[in-house]
Amino acid sequence: FKRLGSPKTPLSQPSHASSYQWLSFAYQGLTEIPYETILTQTDTLEVLDLSYNLLDDSYWNPALLGRLEKLSTLILDCNRYTSHVKFPFMPSVTTLCINKNKINNLPVFVEEVRRKFPSIKILSMMNNEAAPSYFNGGSLTQYIDYRQYVISQIPGLEILDDTEVLEKERVQARKTYRLQQSRHSSRKRKDDSSRKHLHRFIKEKSSFR
Repeated sequence: FKRLGSPKTPLSQPSHASSYQWLSFAYQGLTEIPYETILTQTDTLEVLDLSYNLLDDSYWNPALLGRLEKLSTLILDCNRYTSHVKFPFMPSVTTLCINKNKINNLPVFVEEVRRKFPSIKILSMMNNEAAPSYFNGGSLTQYIDYRQYVISQIPGLEILDDTEVLEKERVQARKTYRLQQSRHSSRKRKDDSSRKHLHRFIKEKSSFR
């Protein structure tokens, strides 16, 4: 890969004659994504590293990254993104690293990843509140539940955090969350049935007045 810049060294904008497969803006103290530089590389860029900055869920962050049609790896570690970050549709991305941000709602975040990164194979989100593990005080049970949920929602995932997704995990994840969905459906049917009985009772009672 051709690379641009190094940690703690300000980046100069590449000339139009230059093309890069890897851009690193790590350790720059950025509060905005430097699109002026990045979008000159839409035809070649495969790896983008924006880690160790101050990026958050501002209106246009990271929406314009959807123009990077060849991007395969997006690194957003150690920023301030929350569960409600809105990504553009990025079908070429297979690796997303978003460790140590402010993600605390797992279902919301995983649904966004599932919808916007349909080709994702590697997801790393360690040291977020929504990803309990030994590193942030989570129990083993919480860690297993977390992995099973993510694996059940993103079936094509091959690596979650620093650990390969095993086939037995996929099987257990499908069983666990199919059962939960079944219980939810059963409760819903019971609730609907109760409402129907209540409406029928009210209707019959009113007819005797």
